[in-house]
Amino acid sequence: MKPEDNLDHLFKTLQNDFDVATPNTHHEDRFLAKLKKQEINIRPAKKTYPFLKPLLAVAATVVLIITLTFTLKTKDNNTSDLASVSPEMAKTQSFFTATITQELKQLKKESAPEVQPLIQDALKQLNVLEVNYEKLKLDLTKSGNDKRVIYAMIANFQSRIEILESVMETIDNVKQLKNISHEKQTTI
Repeated sequence: MKPEDNLDHLFKTLQNDFDVATPNTHHEDRFLAKLKKQEINIRPAKKTYPFLKPLLAVAATVVLIITLTFTLKTKDNNTSDLASVSPEMAKTQSFFTATITQELKQLKKESAPEVQPLIQDALKQLNVLEVNYEKLKLDLTKSGNDKRVIYAMIANFQSRIEILESVMETIDNVKQLKNISHEKQTTI
């Protein structure tokens, strides 16, 4: 049997069962009233917050900007440092970093007011060298581990250590001079 034959057969068998009577007057109104009554009972009252839509749009924009910023920063941070060149350079960087950290700890322990300008000046010089080191890291990445950049990075570390050692030496001299002048005042 074809699908058309099935359909014809179905209509022929159900021909007398269809409700073809005309509905009573106002049937449509009663039907719509029943629908509205069911709709009210079924659905809870929907609260609308007209200010919520713009706030959600702003929040989504902020999240998108933060995500893009973070993504771009992680792409920019794919720079190399000495540790990425070789295991020997990693040891060298570790040594310099540990030495600088130790010297900075000693420097920050100094609290005498006479040496504070020296400490502040040294920290400014170290910040300049740190900025230069970040530029060297970018150069190292761009140059493909050029030896000149590696030497400049090592020289940068050495300069930082020299600054810290020089300041600590000067602080020791200031302390000795202060002690000598204090001793002379107490003996006079």
